[in-house]
Amino acid sequence: MPIRYDADTARFDAACTVDEALPLAEWLEAAPARRVDLSACTDLHTALLQLLLAARPLVVTAEPEDAFLKRWVAPLLA
Repeated sequence: MPIRYDADTARFDAACTVDEALPLAEWLEAAPARRVDLSACTDLHTALLQLLLAARPLVVTAEPEDAFLKRWVAPLLA
């Protein structure tokens, strides 16, 4: 799965597609502490970005290493 869920952290791995939107929305709604690890994310569908923006405040535990995501997406979630 492109997104792995722990007790309080969602770990994004490789290309995360729109298929992950509903599980992410459900997790964000249920999670007591919202933390995301984007270090291994290489592609993030805009639906997932919108969910992360709507779920703020959340803690980004690791920024993406992908240059595009680091430059354009990480600042939006900071």
